Amino acid sequence: MSVPAVMLTSNASGAVESAKLGYVVMIVDIIDMSTTLEALMDAGAASVFGASPDNATPPVSINPESIGYIAGSKAQQLGRDIVVVAEPRIGSDRDRQKNITRVRRGIQQSGAKMGALVPNLGAETPGLLDVSGRVVIAATGTGGVAYDAALTAGAPAVITGTVARTPFKRGTQPAKDSAQRALALAKKLDTGIAVVAASGNSLEDILAAEYIVKLIMEQW
Repeated sequence: MSVPAVMLTSNASGAVESAKLGYVVMIVDIIDMSTTLEALMDAGAASVFGASPDNATPPVSINPESIGYIAGSKAQQLGRDIVVVAEPRIGSDRDRQKNITRVRRGIQQSGAKMGALVPNLGAETPGLLDVSGRVVIAATGTGGVAYDAALTAGAPAVITGTVARTPFKRGTQPAKDSAQRALALAKKLDTGIAVVAASGNSLEDILAAEYIVKLIMEQW
């Protein structure tokens, strides 16, 4: 296994470099993408993905259509529909629809259906709908872009993590679950882990990513 087995980085560019190393990539976007997805997984979502919105212009390659297709194919296998989380948080569904045309194109190409569109509200998102057994795509700035960039760059696995509370978990449990998720995949794939603070300008992302790295190293 490459050394270091666990690394901390930031931004979509860091996610891409981690993917090129063949590491499991964990995206930490506390406000709100990774917290939204953690809460939705706790609420029973079968699978979750991140993707870039239409207005994203990162300095790395992204492919939201491909992620829409991958997620849609998963939904087809399960016989379920897709829930899309989009921005702006405060605004109309019409505004959110304008930001996800590329993701929707991929979903349509897979033959799956988009069953719901909800705002990116973090831990409160499960209160908007029942996601049990459904596939979720968070098409958001920062976290969604970093996830998209890592997957497009060929990461063997891309996941999300948070330290924030959800309606189902308190205290350090979200962070512990995030660390365990990364460890299980890294051991299965025999590779390292890169924990990516979705924004290098976000202190909450950086501190959360550092804490998750600490938990991973304690349990490696």
